[in-house]
Amino acid sequence: MEIFLYIILFLIGIFFGSFYTLAVYRIPKRQDITHTHSYCPNCNHKLGLLDLIPIFSYIFLKGKCRYCNEKIRPRYLILETLSGLLFVVLGYVMKLDLLNLSTMKIVEFSFMVLYFTFIILISGIDKENRKMDKMVSVYGIVISIMYMLYLCIVENANIYRYGIYLALYIIVLILDTITLKRFAKNSYLTGILLMIITMLVFTGRYVTINSIIITLLAMAIYLLIYKIIERKDKNRRTDKQISKTISIGFYLGFSNLLSLIFVLYCSNFVL
Repeated sequence: MEIFLYIILFLIGIFFGSFYTLAVYRIPKRQDITHTHSYCPNCNHKLGLLDLIPIFSYIFLKGKCRYCNEKIRPRYLILETLSGLLFVVLGYVMKLDLLNLSTMKIVEFSFMVLYFTFIILISGIDKENRKMDKMVSVYGIVISIMYMLYLCIVENANIYRYGIYLALYIIVLILDTITLKRFAKNSYLTGILLMIITMLVFTGRYVTINSIIITLLAMAIYLLIYKIIERKDKNRRTDKQISKTISIGFYLGFSNLLSLIFVLYCSNFVL
């Protein structure tokens, strides 16, 4: 019965993964992600049902568009597969049981799916465009408020703790508004701060701190490797110039998912 549940979770996950790839591509371009029919980004031909089956369509079409024969980027297959596996792992560490599936477990799982959606979208867009998308940040704030209300009302969580997180949201947004009025530019730092607060709400201080540490280590390793590779280049960039090209949100999101799954698994093992 558990195998059947994991198959269902994997199928749900790969369809979410298909949506993630679409959203990461369209959101920065401010294109509709819910009503506009899927199309090939190369020839703009509308895709049929057989072209939209996650994983299987990529395999059957041999990684090429049916209409223009253009190669499809492997990231679609990779993200769909990883998304499916992520849903399975989440179901496992949350001890989902098809025969004893409580309403509270369903709600908690749904909130984690909403959170995963936020992390994957904000990280994916940052990886592709080096940009913290404000619409996705707003989505993260909305689901955070919903989650905090659920925890405080249903699970009687510490209201003061989440009051602090809400205050942090307000402070960062006010500072961002002031920055926009004075300098009329999108603040990458603001997006990172909003992302960290959302991580605190959903994953707690321990996981968030671990995520930040891993991100800083990854950035340090990246800078070190770059210096070794480019040390003979006369036009090599400074550390400050290189750091401005690093997708911090991507590393932060990736390390957060890894840390969260690890902590949930360990707590599940100990219990």
